[in-house]
Amino acid sequence: MGALCLLLLIAGGIGGYVYYSKHRPTLVHVAKAARRDVIESVVANGRLQPVVQVKISPEVSGEIIDLPVREGQRVKKGDLLLRIRPDNYIASRRSAEASYKASVASLAQSAASLEKTEIEYRRNQSLMRDHLISETVWVEAQTARDVAKASHDSFAHQVDVAKAALARAEEELNKTTIASPIDGTISRLNSQLGERVVGTAMMTGTEVMVVADLSVMEARVEVGEMDVVLMQTGLIASLEVDAFRDRKFKGRITEVANSSKNSANTSLGGGAGTGSQDATRFEVRVRIEEKEYFRPGMSVTAQVETRRRANVLTIPIPCVTTRLLTNAPVIPASSDPAPRTPRAIAPEPSRERIRPTEVVFVRDGAVVHARPVKRGISDDMYVEILEGLMEQEEVVSAGAQAISRDLMEGARVEVTQEPLKATPTGSP
Repeated sequence: MGALCLLLLIAGGIGGYVYYSKHRPTLVHVAKAARRDVIESVVANGRLQPVVQVKISPEVSGEIIDLPVREGQRVKKGDLLLRIRPDNYIASRRSAEASYKASVASLAQSAASLEKTEIEYRRNQSLMRDHLISETVWVEAQTARDVAKASHDSFAHQVDVAKAALARAEEELNKTTIASPIDGTISRLNSQLGERVVGTAMMTGTEVMVVADLSVMEARVEVGEMDVVLMQTGLIASLEVDAFRDRKFKGRITEVANSSKNSANTSLGGGAGTGSQDATRFEVRVRIEEKEYFRPGMSVTAQVETRRRANVLTIPIPCVTTRLLTNAPVIPASSDPAPRTPRAIAPEPSRERIRPTEVVFVRDGAVVHARPVKRGISDDMYVEILEGLMEQEEVVSAGAQAISRDLMEGARVEVTQEPLKATPTGSP
């Protein structure tokens, strides 16, 4: 008899523990829906670059015989940057000049010959009217005049060709001396005195140096395809440069790329190359409005303010989760008349369409109710609620596991101020 009582006592204890485990309230934190100002922003990383910079590449080839600048030196527009050995180009110019003078002399000779044939033509024309010469002599005079005229036109065109060749030779000779096109600083110097450089008029030659105006800088940052639609010229940005700790600089967006940076690689790879696996990024340029000793290539983080809402209803971001609900209108914010029996939010599969819905768990005494909401913009801590909540209503704000998985419609909760510990999966 004693053993039977002991067994009954143990069974009762186990049953009571299981019942309590299943029906004990979930410890949560709550927060009230309140009105705040919400500022939505996008954070992007990139590099500082000058707004205006010119890559200096020669258009003629040769040896650098004069390089009076050094990296970091300030130059003004028109200052000498480098000089290429001009010997070959001087010879080419002299040859072109001689050809031009020879063609001018030939033109003068052809002009004299034309004048002579014109005189002969007019004399024979007079004799022909008086029938003093034969038809053959008259035709020969006409032909001689036409040949002399065509020869004169040909020599005139040769003069034009020689003149153009001389101008080209002079231009190539002038291109052996390169002057600074802008006021700025030698931000990069790639060649040294005595090196040979390659230059052509049809393609980019050797990049000898870069001249940049460091007084006006911009941040060139990359944003994702989800955020680029929010970027507009004129938006304000806060910039943090790694080299200037604990300082923030103000800037404004001046340019937003229309094409992604890896679009060219994707098209060339036919959609199956490495480029197609890269994240889609767009370049955004932010002009820095403050002056500082920035250098090209410095790392920068830009926080761009995209949207702002004043005095809107907000709750902490962790309060909103996604659950599977049947098609139903947004539940209006009102007090529930009575607690309902706990049940899963997702109903049994039916003919109605089941779709993910954003919900919050509204506290009503010792129980919570899942209520669909419509959210707006958000900042780092709070999210705007457009529909589904009223001011001062309490919603579950922690813990994360309870909000995302454990809580059900009508579940019992207990509000605590103590830090919440994550419950291991499978724990009662």
